[in-house]
Amino acid sequence: MKNKEEKLSLLSDLIYLVRSDHDVNEREYLFIQAVARNMKVDDDDLNRLFSDERPPYVAPETEPERILQFQRLLLLMNIDRRIHPKERLALKDCTLKMGLNPIAVDQVLSVMNNYPDRVVPPKVMIDIFKVYYN
Repeated sequence: MKNKEEKLSLLSDLIYLVRSDHDVNEREYLFIQAVARNMKVDDDDLNRLFSDERPPYVAPETEPERILQFQRLLLLMNIDRRIHPKERLALKDCTLKMGLNPIAVDQVLSVMNNYPDRVVPPKVMIDIFKVYYN
């Protein structure tokens, strides 16, 4: 299981993404809250992330964990059914920090429009990353 610092860092990336183009709307907050609860992060710690400075960055340790975080970011980016250019830049910033292959990220971004609600099936996403895995 992830340690608290890693969990807060992952949640901070989600908050960074939604704040990149606007204030956080209710659907975005509820999504982030659901992720936090799934990670066993309490509401007080989550709400502090919205008001405090970003915690030190802690990257997910494994490639599957990084891809899972990328998937969370994608779901969150698409929750309001529109993608602002600043959100796309914030997403790319997060994926670069995680060490994900930028070509694979771009490929996922280009194929997501082929799926209902832009939700790329996990197998498709994993297959894309496998092509570029070192």
